[in-house]
Amino acid sequence: MIDLVIRIVVLGVIPGNRRPTTAMAWLLCIFFLPYVGLILFLMFGNFRLSRHRRQTQEAVNLRIVEGTKEMAAEVTAYDGPAWVDSAIVLNQNLGFFPALGGNSVKLIKGYQESLDAMAAEIRGATNYVNAEFYIMSSDESTDNFFNELIAAAARGVRVRVLFDHIGSLRVPGYRTMIRRLDDSQIQWRRMLPLLPVRGQWRRPDLRNHRKILVVDGRVGYTGSQNIIEPSYRKKANHKVGRKWVELMARLEGPIVGTLNVMFATDWSSETEENLEAQLETHHWTTFAGGVLCQVVPSGPGFVTENNLRLFNTLLYSAEEQITISSPYFVPDDSLLYAITTAAQRGVQVELFVSEKGDQFLVHHAQRSYYEALLRAGVRIFLYPKPLVLHAKHFTIDEDVAIIGSSNMDMRSFSLNLEVSVMMIDKDVVMDMHQVEEDYRAVSRELHLEEWLKRPVLARYVDNVARLTATLQ
Repeated sequence: MIDLVIRIVVLGVIPGNRRPTTAMAWLLCIFFLPYVGLILFLMFGNFRLSRHRRQTQEAVNLRIVEGTKEMAAEVTAYDGPAWVDSAIVLNQNLGFFPALGGNSVKLIKGYQESLDAMAAEIRGATNYVNAEFYIMSSDESTDNFFNELIAAAARGVRVRVLFDHIGSLRVPGYRTMIRRLDDSQIQWRRMLPLLPVRGQWRRPDLRNHRKILVVDGRVGYTGSQNIIEPSYRKKANHKVGRKWVELMARLEGPIVGTLNVMFATDWSSETEENLEAQLETHHWTTFAGGVLCQVVPSGPGFVTENNLRLFNTLLYSAEEQITISSPYFVPDDSLLYAITTAAQRGVQVELFVSEKGDQFLVHHAQRSYYEALLRAGVRIFLYPKPLVLHAKHFTIDEDVAIIGSSNMDMRSFSLNLEVSVMMIDKDVVMDMHQVEEDYRAVSRELHLEEWLKRPVLARYVDNVARLTATLQ
């Protein structure tokens, strides 16, 4: 009798404000396993942040709108394709940040090169350093980075560090890093901590996935890379030679200020400290030339799935070429339709993914989409194992490049706090095309004929994994 009551009640509760595919997955789970499914739903079914965190985000949004009214009217004017200007307006309406001109962008694809470059920036810091990364670990690759943070704090620079609690906790050496931070003058906090004894509890898999470094408001870094050695300190990865392949962007100019506001928002959410000076926008001046950039914040603090809406808008706007690099490609229906429709209307669409992913269920869920993509005309390139192509970026024609922390999966659209940067500049797009060409040179193209011959059991596993990917 209780089983029946549970099933009847959830039929009218779960579909509310959820994608139909997500609701159906939860309903199937509960119908097959009523008690277990209900417990899982109560733990993982709510993807909203706490009221306090949402209010903090809303307050910052209002500050940004008020502080950038006059400037936004000027900097969003764009003399290129109309669809680019439309995307700029969409981003500002959803994420509240205006597009800002006069920036410089340098792409860094070397893993250690990126870590060393960030350490060098910290070495030159005179005022403050704000570092926010999903995963942080003090190890042989990142030792110089942490040494510079500690040295900067010791000489009077205000150093603030944020890292995701669960994301970093599961990495070997977590406690060693905590001790090192405690022994320094660095101010640090866990993001979205799960510490029930301190009253800190929420859906366990809500994560802050952003990667941001800002030094003195002068230079910023963002992209896909975490602060950890390239095999994530796992013996199994070392044994098979598995390493992560990343792409970071070094930014200078007014866009650094918007990245800094994102850090300030997250810092305020974790500490109650209002970084008033870092929320000021009057100093975001633009100058002639340079790259037009726009920060796109997204995550549970926004109900509009900002990154998904931007990605879909750009995909439907493409006229010639779309090239996507995503380590975890598990699209919802809208994104799948946007990509396949682009290919079917004659746009050259390429997707770079890892030949073998590092997460079993996500990798197999991703594989379940390959047939539909290949039939639509999307070209899929498999980056060779044991390497993991973790870079997250894509280009649209010769006009727009996107880089950031966001994957093209339902987790990044709904559950993770993410940051993306839209860069509108032909030279930057050409630089990104060169990175994509480097991927193509070492990757193997997957063809439909080959894919259709895979074993029946592999198809079954892929399809089951696809179902679990919608449980959000």
